[in-house]
Amino acid sequence: MRSRSILRIVPLLAAVLLRSFTAYADEGMWMVHAISKALEADMKAKGLKLNANEIYNADAEGTSLKDAVLSLDFGCSGSIISDNGLVITNHHCAYSDVHSLSTPEHNYLEDGFWAMTSKDEKPIRGKAIYFLKRVLDVTDEVEEMYAEAERSGQTLGSRRASYLIEKKYSESTGLEASLSSMWSGSKYYLALYEVYTDIRLVAAPPVSISAYGGDIDNWEWPQHKCDFALYRIYTGPDGKPADYSPDNVPLKPARKLEISLDGYKQGDFAMVMGYPGRTDRYASAAKISYLENVQYPVSNVIRADQMAIVNAWMNADPEVRLKYSDYYFSLSNVQENNEGMVQCLTRFGVADGRRGQEKELQAWIDADPARREKWGGLLQELDSKYAAISEAEANLVCYRETMVRGTRLGVIGTRLKSIHSALSDSKRVKQMQLTDAAQYAEMDLRVERDLFRYAAMTYYTNVDSCYWGPFQKELFELYKDDMEAFCANTWDKSWMTDEKRIVEFLTMEGPEMEPLYDDALYKFLTEVAVSVFNDTIAATPGDRTVSQLGSEYTRALYNMRLDKDISQYPDANSTMRITYGTVSGYEPRDGVWCSWHSTPAGILEKYDPDSYDFNLKPDWKALLEEHCGRSGGDMYFDANFLTDNDITGGNSGSPVLDAQGRLIGLAFDGNKESLASDVSSVPGYNMCVNVDIRFVIWTLRNYAHMDRILDEIGL
Repeated sequence: MRSRSILRIVPLLAAVLLRSFTAYADEGMWMVHAISKALEADMKAKGLKLNANEIYNADAEGTSLKDAVLSLDFGCSGSIISDNGLVITNHHCAYSDVHSLSTPEHNYLEDGFWAMTSKDEKPIRGKAIYFLKRVLDVTDEVEEMYAEAERSGQTLGSRRASYLIEKKYSESTGLEASLSSMWSGSKYYLALYEVYTDIRLVAAPPVSISAYGGDIDNWEWPQHKCDFALYRIYTGPDGKPADYSPDNVPLKPARKLEISLDGYKQGDFAMVMGYPGRTDRYASAAKISYLENVQYPVSNVIRADQMAIVNAWMNADPEVRLKYSDYYFSLSNVQENNEGMVQCLTRFGVADGRRGQEKELQAWIDADPARREKWGGLLQELDSKYAAISEAEANLVCYRETMVRGTRLGVIGTRLKSIHSALSDSKRVKQMQLTDAAQYAEMDLRVERDLFRYAAMTYYTNVDSCYWGPFQKELFELYKDDMEAFCANTWDKSWMTDEKRIVEFLTMEGPEMEPLYDDALYKFLTEVAVSVFNDTIAATPGDRTVSQLGSEYTRALYNMRLDKDISQYPDANSTMRITYGTVSGYEPRDGVWCSWHSTPAGILEKYDPDSYDFNLKPDWKALLEEHCGRSGGDMYFDANFLTDNDITGGNSGSPVLDAQGRLIGLAFDGNKESLASDVSSVPGYNMCVNVDIRFVIWTLRNYAHMDRILDEIGL
């Protein structure tokens, strides 16, 4: 894994940094049910050939594009592409499922999975797919619930309010109901979903195809990934959602997407529909500065070092790679995202730009006595609070990254602590033991020992000793000059790292486990709780927490924009959104203009047999050489292409649609310059990386020979 240094580049022009709160055309994750006339007109000006009701239509008599777009457990997006419930999404969205099905004998991650018949499609237990049916504005209803509770002298928490509203609408409609607060309670919307739980894997290429370039190419451009996977939704024989049964039948969907093989060109209209997870575009300058200078610098360094430890073991042992590939994938994706965010926050001067925008907000507040009364000192209070908590927060981040998630035994230790308080509850103890059994099965204790050694050393070096527990202080005095002795006497002698004793533990009755709690490793991992840090943070000056202040800040921004008649969209929160723009290139750094597309020939140009990330399977390499070799070829399409659509995590697998609403690609990544987009979008730099649907179809035809699937989708 290559290291990445913080980019120290001169910020962009002040005109970009101090731009107004107005959303630009290539910015915005707009609520799909609330496409205004002005927004529709702007989309059509960019090239859209559809009307708004062809994108979202809740009329029971009609369908729209939203009926073909779906959420996979609200972690990724996907779409329906056949009349038999065939779902297309990204391979990295299916990664955990493919990993869970893989064994040393059938390593579907490395070799790919292709269900050549319907009987070969593999059920994925615990997976759910959600189709949006309707969105309701329930703001008045929720506000009345809170008002009624206040009148009766009761306290109504947000969770209780959500439960009551969701229960009411679920019972009346028979659909899954989910309440979302927008703009920190300024508006409330209720989404109603049809949920399917019999989901089966149909196709997933090898990682050398779907994730070509691996960690090195992640968040970079150009990329050359064929990042797709196929699932199928099954229903009961009556066509209704049902749990898995061999008697179930493929879903007959309300709508499917038409696949376009016509391609696209630079400047063409492009639209993405999906379920973006979380953004914080209403973050204050104080919060952005905190993320840039306190939280992420701590977690990024620790996670990068952990990745290096795991990667070294994966390169040394194929069995370790199989066990840890999913863990490493998740770790690297978050770490690189956060590291890139720090780089972009610095490069684009985001905190300074936000402070310039806050001058506009403060002027609006000061212009009205009522607003001054409500929000007059808000910005100063935010600055003071973040300054007060920064040191304790830095300690808390380090604690979490080392003691809680620095090794998988940290998670097991926390669960053991819960078991200790419930030893008399034999049923609960047995459930936790089964959970631990699954955790132990996924571990290699050699890897975990190295991770533990690093975690302990980092904890002692970076967390203020005032937070250490008495036992941790005792161990430090004994072994502060010899970490190997520390590991030998803490890790190596623990029952938690003795495979024979682990087996005994998993069959023990509750009271028999009592002696285990005198274990040095257990005590070291669990002695200090997160509450120690939270108590320090709570004791800092100020009546309100940063969360409360942040919510008030969001409401102030929302009301200012409302007052000024400025179009605005709420932060992403796993509800369906639409974003629109064009196919386009960009200028990433130092005046270098990046092309808007990459070709399959680039796969061969990057080929390196000595690199895991850039190696190719012989049959795939031969196929590429045949069709796009130096002597020419017939691969007339792209591997990947860029659009300026505004996306974030959760959009992975989203359909990329042309002006007629036809499928031309799948969104799978962003560029390095977009990694501050969770808090700020920078016009002209935030790009969406997509796989060309024609590359997917070509791979299904020429590499996987899945003629039955091509016939099914009419190609």
